[in-house]
Amino acid sequence: MIPLTFAGARVLRPGGWDSAPLSIADGIITDAPESHVIDLTGYSILPGIVDAHGDGFERHMAPRRGALRESAAGIRAAAAELATCGITTAMFAQFWSWEGGLRGPDFAETVFDAIDKARPTVPVDLRAQLRLETHLLDGFDRAEAAIQRHRIGYVVFNDHLPHDRLSEGRKPPRLTGQALKSGRSPEAHFAMLMDLHARGPQVPAALDALCARLTAVGVTLGSHDDQTAADRAAWRARGASIAEFPETLDAAQAARAHGEPIVLGAPNAVRGASHKGNASALDLIASGLCDALASDYHYPSPARAAWRCVELGLLDEAAAWRLVSEGPARLLGLADRGRLDPGLRADLIVMDADRQIVATIAGGQIAHMTGPVANRFFG
Repeated sequence: MIPLTFAGARVLRPGGWDSAPLSIADGIITDAPESHVIDLTGYSILPGIVDAHGDGFERHMAPRRGALRESAAGIRAAAAELATCGITTAMFAQFWSWEGGLRGPDFAETVFDAIDKARPTVPVDLRAQLRLETHLLDGFDRAEAAIQRHRIGYVVFNDHLPHDRLSEGRKPPRLTGQALKSGRSPEAHFAMLMDLHARGPQVPAALDALCARLTAVGVTLGSHDDQTAADRAAWRARGASIAEFPETLDAAQAARAHGEPIVLGAPNAVRGASHKGNASALDLIASGLCDALASDYHYPSPARAAWRCVELGLLDEAAAWRLVSEGPARLLGLADRGRLDPGLRADLIVMDADRQIVATIAGGQIAHMTGPVANRFFG
């Protein structure tokens, strides 16, 4: 993209809104005006959204069961959707789980390969997050090899085993459907669940060792769905400093007390409540217990959630937008984005008066543009 200066727009800089021109060149924000000026009077310019956790790409990778064919094309389609939603950096949250299907290691390898192939072809910065099931001990070595091979910088840990029922020898709800998705018979699937549950005493030591190896090579670690302060303390001891989607006020407060970043689901904030009955993201935001809002399963939600916080009087516009830009960039260690400052990546979005995202620029390249704003660029 040629060097540009955007003039006439409201610009959300670290100090708040101003109307000073914003210039970009060679993929970064500059502090010198460029000769080619775009008049964006009537529009607003904000930092691009950094999505710390999202699995909305699955619908592009596997639109129907068994329909996966062109995986790289699926990732490129997901990148296009990200751009229309103002997301300029996306962390694709991929399970590495005993659940199989879209959550199994085989599918995960396909996703990571597809991201690697698609990354040079799209302007949006695509990154991979590996979500490791804590009791899949036999899959740890393969997961660690994938982390190294694909240079995955962010790993979070989940435990989706229904331990209460398994401890009583009872089959969990929806067993048959889950088994079919994994390609197992219900009997084989239940036997596997019982075996994984029985290996529980081996899990803490295995996690201690794995986390130590990952932190030693600079991988960022987080926990997912902490329910108690004790859960957060256990993960803290392993170096998993990020608390993703804490399910209770107690767990979120424990993270904040130790200065640990908290990621909440943007769909939860838009809806006003968790779809699983957990803590409300809006309540946690109002209590100062949120550093980043992530798309979770719905890419349009981060932008909408930020404005929802403004509409409800929880945050001003600058503070609300930091939850989807500077906040997630900081917790992911991405110091080169999330703000409109000279020297940083030229990641920005253009909004019209109705807060519709009409243009997205990622790394200085046009990733999305629609409607009358195009006339300002090409007229």
